[in-house]
Amino acid sequence: MKRARFDSVISVSRLRSIQVLMGLLFLYFMLVTLEIPLISRFGFELESSQLISTPFDSNSKFSRLNSMSQDPVFTSKMGLSLPKRKMGEFKKISGLIFDEKTFDSFDKDDFSELHKVVRDAFVTGKKLFQDIESGKVESELVSLTQKNRTESCPDSVSLWGSEFVAGGKIMVIPCGLTLGSHITVVGRPRWAHAEKDPKITLVKDDEETVMVSQFMMELQGLKTVDGEDPPRILHLNPRLKGDWSGKPVIEQNTCYRMQWGSAMRCDGWISKPSEETVDGQVKCEKWIRDDDDHSEESKAMWWLKRLISGRTKKVSIDWPYPFVENKLFVLTLSAGLEGYHINVDGRHITSFPYRTGFTLEDATGLFVNGDIDVHSVFAASLPSTHPSFAPQRHLEMLPKWQAPPLPDGPVELFIGILSAGNHFAERMAVRKSWMQHSSIKSSNIVARFFVAMHGRKEINVELVKEADFFGDIVIVPYMDNYDLVVLKTVAICEYGVRTVAAKYVMKCDDDTFVRIDAVMKEVKKVRSGRSLYVGNINYYHKPLRHGKWAVTYEEWPEEDYPPYANGPGYIISFDIAEYIVSEFEKHKLRLFKMEDVSMGMWVEQFNSSRPVEYVHSLKFCQFGCIDDYYTAHYQSPRQMICLWRKLLLGKPRCCNVR
Repeated sequence: MKRARFDSVISVSRLRSIQVLMGLLFLYFMLVTLEIPLISRFGFELESSQLISTPFDSNSKFSRLNSMSQDPVFTSKMGLSLPKRKMGEFKKISGLIFDEKTFDSFDKDDFSELHKVVRDAFVTGKKLFQDIESGKVESELVSLTQKNRTESCPDSVSLWGSEFVAGGKIMVIPCGLTLGSHITVVGRPRWAHAEKDPKITLVKDDEETVMVSQFMMELQGLKTVDGEDPPRILHLNPRLKGDWSGKPVIEQNTCYRMQWGSAMRCDGWISKPSEETVDGQVKCEKWIRDDDDHSEESKAMWWLKRLISGRTKKVSIDWPYPFVENKLFVLTLSAGLEGYHINVDGRHITSFPYRTGFTLEDATGLFVNGDIDVHSVFAASLPSTHPSFAPQRHLEMLPKWQAPPLPDGPVELFIGILSAGNHFAERMAVRKSWMQHSSIKSSNIVARFFVAMHGRKEINVELVKEADFFGDIVIVPYMDNYDLVVLKTVAICEYGVRTVAAKYVMKCDDDTFVRIDAVMKEVKKVRSGRSLYVGNINYYHKPLRHGKWAVTYEEWPEEDYPPYANGPGYIISFDIAEYIVSEFEKHKLRLFKMEDVSMGMWVEQFNSSRPVEYVHSLKFCQFGCIDDYYTAHYQSPRQMICLWRKLLLGKPRCCNVR
């Protein structure tokens, strides 16, 4: 009887337990059902933070930095307003948003002059970007475009010498040149003058002087890039009194972004028959040299032989050097099918083949300077229609050139490309060349252009449209300035750390061609997990105290720069990029106007707490290109396409010549 009661009690308790469990299970399903919208709304952000912290640093330094950056107390103290991050989200504006009010709460002496320039640039740039977003300058752009479409060009331009000098010794050629165009310069070389340490000759004694008479005539691309030295499409430099060779010469060359090509020298010897001709003309004609067998006796014998032989026999005639001090000359430059041809006083002197990277319509100015008095300049057979220099000329708004969407997870390498607002042609060439690499198209590697605000409003309007369409531009909202390029580098680090969580961050320029496979192969030589700094490393370089690139002692008091990689292309590891962003946000990052030196300085500071492996290679080319390059610098848009075509054929060869 007792056992029956006991069994009935147990059965009742079991029934209650089952009912309780069923209730809890029902409640659980209800909660899950209610939380599904919350998960779909916020789960992506949670998942992103986990993806960021997992694959890289076991100490989760990035997670700490990310949480600090979302702390309103932290951001207000650091003078930053950072939006919340979502990996895989398209960001047209850099997260490096600067709060200028922070400077008002600190002692002004705490900041350098460069920091103050940074503040002013951010204030001006922010206002300008707001005006652009509001559409205030759209009407200006429409009117400018309409003007360019309707404007016609004269078929000839002429200037007297006084007008030419008053115009800065430059004659503007509105629509450039075309096939058959020709320019005639009438001038008189000046008498030679004594000069110490001339660049064109070798002086053994500091006190020794030499007699110099030379001038240059250049076809320049005045409208190619605003705010930079125009490229020299053709540089013609006659040296009447000779140079290091001791003989009169004519030198021709090209120059793009301060990078000179291979000079072509004509020194009195006719080009070899085996050499390439230009439209059937030799590159260099022969003229009489002092070391020729043309003494007074030999000349007399030459005339005697000609008198005896008569005119039935073909006799070669050598002409003197075409330019003589204080003697008027007429020089005509004509544009042929294969190159430029120079004639002086009706006689062919030299022919210079067109080089990859320039077209006839790029030649929008003639510049003459040196030991010469110009009497008149005349250009004729010019194109009559105006080629548009608007962005539409360069940008191909086709979906195939758009950037693929950012991946949801971290990437192996992020490439930040420094660019200027008006570099439409350069960006388009990069999109059509190495940014077509399979690793970038598949989003295993991500590349973005970093651009600041330009001084011309219409350029900024077009820049925003370009960014919206291609999805590969990050605008850093400050007024662009050469001394502030370093801010774009910090922005590259910020984007690489927070938006794509890249294992490695690379910086390059928009005239740098990058061999993706070769760069990754070089990076992977370093054991995974180690801090690295890869590039063409300079050791013990000293600041220049004089000249165009001079650095004052106030700007850089040390006698040597830290080891630094040349700016056209270098790579740092994730932790170094993270450190740079953190120090910048704390206003502790030392800023210097030379971007590549700044990076070397920051890496050196990081190296004091954690070892960094420096990897040096000359194949990260500072000047131009070498075969089997990792990066090639100073490549024009046409050279970019040429390099890409060669690379597709498995030939990492340069395109410096035709």
